[in-house]
Amino acid sequence: MERIYTIPLAKAWAVPKYRRAEKAITVLREFVQRHMKPEEIIIDTAVNEVIWARGIKNPPRKIRVRLSKDPDGTVMVTLAEAEIDAEEKEE
Repeated sequence: MERIYTIPLAKAWAVPKYRRAEKAITVLREFVQRHMKPEEIIIDTAVNEVIWARGIKNPPRKIRVRLSKDPDGTVMVTLAEAEIDAEEKEE
């Protein structure tokens, strides 16, 4: 099963500046847990780099991701745009 979501990370701004990127990862995991009911969550390094790109104090307000659930219950979180770009290059 595959779904594309725009995940709001605004809750990360409710914590002190020096914890915002860490909280954004936590908000992302909570969102995936709520919507996909996974056994395990694997966050792609590209997603992690987008959240941390502007430092710990200034994560993005939202992020667009693709969630892919395997039959064993593992959910892989990847950037939605990354796979679209790869498909365009193949054509």
